[in-house]
Amino acid sequence: MTLQHIILLAIVQGITEFLPISSSGHLVLAPALTGSADQGLLVDVAVHVGTLAAVLIYFWRDVFAMLGGFVRLFTGRINPGARLALHIVLATIPVIAVGFYFKVSGIEEQLRSVEIIAWTTLGFGILLWLADKVGMTINRLEHMRWGGALFIGLAQVLALVPGTSRSGITMTAARFMGYERSDAAQFSMLMSIPVILGAGLLAGIDLHQTGDINLTEDVLLAAGLSFITALIAIALLMSWLKRSSFTPFAIYRILLGGGLLVWIYVYGGAPLPFLS
Repeated sequence: MTLQHIILLAIVQGITEFLPISSSGHLVLAPALTGSADQGLLVDVAVHVGTLAAVLIYFWRDVFAMLGGFVRLFTGRINPGARLALHIVLATIPVIAVGFYFKVSGIEEQLRSVEIIAWTTLGFGILLWLADKVGMTINRLEHMRWGGALFIGLAQVLALVPGTSRSGITMTAARFMGYERSDAAQFSMLMSIPVILGAGLLAGIDLHQTGDINLTEDVLLAAGLSFITALIAIALLMSWLKRSSFTPFAIYRILLGGGLLVWIYVYGGAPLPFLS
């Protein structure tokens, strides 16, 4: 894998991980559009680990509050930090269970199709726009209940299909439930912590078993670059959602999904010369 390819992947991952436009979908599209070899799930997950560091740093207050809340649980008391942590745990259980089945059954690799990404990008882009338009803005994170956390967690399972967008579908679910845009984004990003951590641990085991030092260097470089771009993307998204809507992201998805369908069904999905 060339240095140029690694930089491209890291930037794409960092920008798209927390934006509701599907990072996994873009990571699959990069080699498809350029005609280069698919980087595989290992490098995909490595750049996810870089974004994990970014979300931990940006939301460090929430992370410490949740950790402190867990400690208080042993005393039989539940504070806001503990409640938020328990909601994150509950919302994570469905995707871990289904994700494990996808991995052992081989479904995970079968879904890495540009055609699937095109349809999910378009369809869930329309759903995001609809949720943002009809969803009221009356709830904050402190208003969340067990049922709400579970509903968002079940929605997250859909993100196992590339192009759906984990952040996109969880923000969509939260907006349908009437959560403020910034709160929907915050909960979605906090939900990414256990998901990315689990995927990163599995990738680390696979990396150790390969014993390929060149691959190790590639992974570390990709993770570092994705961390920087992700931190910038999180800050810009949170600032944007405090004063505006998800409409630009929905429009981007609709245009991208539509463009990909034209590329597939009209031009046969051939690599684009100016990107190769």
